[in-house]
Amino acid sequence: MTHIEQAKRNRITRDMRAVARDEHVDAVAVAAGIAAGTIVIPRNKNRRSIKAVGVGKGLRTKVNANIGTSPDHISLADEKEKLEAALAAGADALMDLSIGGNLKKIRRMILDNCPVPLGTVPIYQAACETVSRGSRITAMDAEKLFDVIEQQADEGVDFMTVHCGVTRDAVSLLERQGRLVGIVSRGGSFLARWMRKNKKENPLYEQYDRLLKIAAKYEVTLSLGDGLRPGCIHDASDGAQIAELSILGELVLRARAAGVQTMVEGPGHVPLDQVQANVVLAKRLIHDAPLYLLGPLVTDIAAGYDHITGAIGGALAASAGADFLCYVTPAEHLHLPGPDDVYTGVIASRIAGHAADIVKNVSGARVRDYNMSKYRKALDWDRQEKFALDPRRFAAERKKMISQAAGACTMCGEFCAMKEDR
Repeated sequence: MTHIEQAKRNRITRDMRAVARDEHVDAVAVAAGIAAGTIVIPRNKNRRSIKAVGVGKGLRTKVNANIGTSPDHISLADEKEKLEAALAAGADALMDLSIGGNLKKIRRMILDNCPVPLGTVPIYQAACETVSRGSRITAMDAEKLFDVIEQQADEGVDFMTVHCGVTRDAVSLLERQGRLVGIVSRGGSFLARWMRKNKKENPLYEQYDRLLKIAAKYEVTLSLGDGLRPGCIHDASDGAQIAELSILGELVLRARAAGVQTMVEGPGHVPLDQVQANVVLAKRLIHDAPLYLLGPLVTDIAAGYDHITGAIGGALAASAGADFLCYVTPAEHLHLPGPDDVYTGVIASRIAGHAADIVKNVSGARVRDYNMSKYRKALDWDRQEKFALDPRRFAAERKKMISQAAGACTMCGEFCAMKEDR
């Protein structure tokens, strides 16, 4: 039985108990959330030794890190280094977005070295293998796509982004209304081109029941992708985005009925004054399923600093109810991220998530800040390091310059307000 089926029978599994312990909440509440579809635990039945991570209502905001090769840069060693950087920074989950090299070999390495849930976008492999045979992406066979989905599920992939809401009607709406930058989702653009050329419906939508059977068989969590997400703030909250979101809400209910865990992906690029409204509307349309956001980025002009624009949007979105933040790195829009970009991106999103968790009164969030402040007042640097979100950075910065005044830092030295107040 799947997690949903067991939860509906009031059976609390080992994974549910593990999540409850990690989150400092009642296991019964976790099970109730899974039964209702407001919490998911992405864990393939073939993955035995990974951490059980809960995503959803009442739990800590989680952070995902994307890694993976490109056709221009293929290195197993570099991907392993990025994997290690993401884990060192505290990523709760990873996604392999590789589109260059031996995709199965790369995925196997990541699966073997990843102790947290791993996600993929199966259409990437299907498209890459179609092109490698000398054909265009529009020649991709629907059977090939489902074969790849089952292959990756059998290998142990825990969650998959599937762009089931990119339908012919939704794409037609986008084309009629127009956009400044069009479709920016790689998977969404593949499917849109395929549908135009073949004059057929998206197979992930048309054969959704088939997809659900595979997901249930392997206990794969479906991450219903936002293939029509806005790629700039000018396009935010348009008809195509909302049309796709409405379709995904319908598919959430069908997945729950089939015992399949689902979360829904969201934008994208959204101006500050629309972030909260986007989250509230999304949560309503998707029946309070876990909401997984990229950023969102709140301005388009901060190339090189998009980890900051993403963290600003992420904090606001998570405080409004988003559950899962996909990190944005300083390399966004510029180049394939390296290990340092990965580390920085995870930390930025974790800051955003924690700031939101304070507002949402997530168990333990305020306690950590309270302890940090208590030890800051006491000038206890060792304990401050323990409660810092990034202890490694804390220790490195502290070592740069230590004041001669006992216990103080070089900002104030002997005139430290904390010191003089004692």
